[in-house]
Amino acid sequence: MSETIKISKESKEELLRIAAELQAREGRKVDLDDAIRYLLSKGGRAKRPELLDAACKKAEGFERAYKEMISERRRDEERTRRKYGF
Repeated sequence: MSETIKISKESKEELLRIAAELQAREGRKVDLDDAIRYLLSKGGRAKRPELLDAACKKAEGFERAYKEMISERRRDEERTRRKYGF
């Protein structure tokens, strides 16, 4: 099962660099999930806590975007009620 996560541009670039190193070393195609698994297994979670913090922080403008999404959803529901009589 796959999940979508938001990470900063810098974290993504770092993960891509690590994935490229793994790919060169192992001689096989490596994706970002492999790079994350490698980081988690290599030295545990205490070695680079700032990388994990950067990968897990809320995206800039999240609260505003979330409120806008909820507002738009309510408007959609109201339009549907008016149009179809639900």
